Amino acid sequence: MSAEWHGRCLTLGFALAGLAVFYLSGLPLPFLFGPMAGCLLAALFGVQLKGFGQVSVGARTILGVAVGTSITPAVLAKLPQMAASVALIPLYIATIGLVGVPFFRKICGFDLPTAYYAAMPGGLQDMIIFGQEAGGDPRALSLIHATRVLIIVTVAPILLTHLYGAGLTNPIGAPISQVPAFELILMAVAALIGWKGGERLGLFGASILGPMIIAGALSLGDVLHSRPPAEAILAAQFFIGMGVGVHYVGVTMAELRKTIVAGVAFVLILAALAAFFAQLANRLGLAPAIEAFLAFAPGGQAEMTVLAIVAGADLGLVITHHLVRIVLVITGAPLVAKMFTRTGSRPRD
Repeated sequence: MSAEWHGRCLTLGFALAGLAVFYLSGLPLPFLFGPMAGCLLAALFGVQLKGFGQVSVGARTILGVAVGTSITPAVLAKLPQMAASVALIPLYIATIGLVGVPFFRKICGFDLPTAYYAAMPGGLQDMIIFGQEAGGDPRALSLIHATRVLIIVTVAPILLTHLYGAGLTNPIGAPISQVPAFELILMAVAALIGWKGGERLGLFGASILGPMIIAGALSLGDVLHSRPPAEAILAAQFFIGMGVGVHYVGVTMAELRKTIVAGVAFVLILAALAAFFAQLANRLGLAPAIEAFLAFAPGGQAEMTVLAIVAGADLGLVITHHLVRIVLVITGAPLVAKMFTRTGSRPRD
């Protein structure tokens, strides 16, 4: 057996062990948190885990289809009502940048490209790629963003249940036996064409956005009427959880002291900013409390989709805010980074 497949077998074993512990203990979201905890602990103890590559990316297409099938004429009718709340997103991102870049640059001692892309709450992979192209440290960016997602995904369900009274028991989907076979085939086709077609077109987040666009069109065209089956959503959670844990493979004590501590500290800053904007949106009557919390939580798009589903939140409202955030960050981050370069700012050696 090759080293790559040996690492994947270890990853699968620790993920299944974590799932079993969480499931048998009755802990929330066992298919997400179990694999995440199992792989995280194994990685921190030096086990050489290996991710599942395109299989894990493909699992995200399930969530893209889930969001797409939630786009109905009724959701589109609500878009004007969301406009005021969505308008807060650019201000939210700008505030994060104004606070985050000096934090990572001046307090944590990172060079400018690393500080900038560490502060931006975009997609994990996108921020690593853009940051590396700008001369930043890809390992530091990977650990900082993985820590952001890990903490947000871990803490958000606690806050949802204890602060907002959400049960996190909303059905994630009907059993596969209850979904028409024709719709199952359509969803699989939408997932594959949306994913690979999106990649060929250079669509950011193609594994989620591509399937979402195709499934959304089918839903609005009165062709798709079902969400992906529960078994598929659970599989997506499983691979997402594994992926977060695997990001910590090979972490050193020096990285724990500097990078991960910096990531944890920044999450506290992000949490305060997210809470402020969520409360602002709620107090102004722009969004209900649970939806506002999930809409401004700076977690990963896939993870927030899962939480919105199990919390029974308005998926359209939550995902619209996250899409706008990610679009603005991904399109705007390179432009702002170039402005830094033009003004003569230099990375610190």
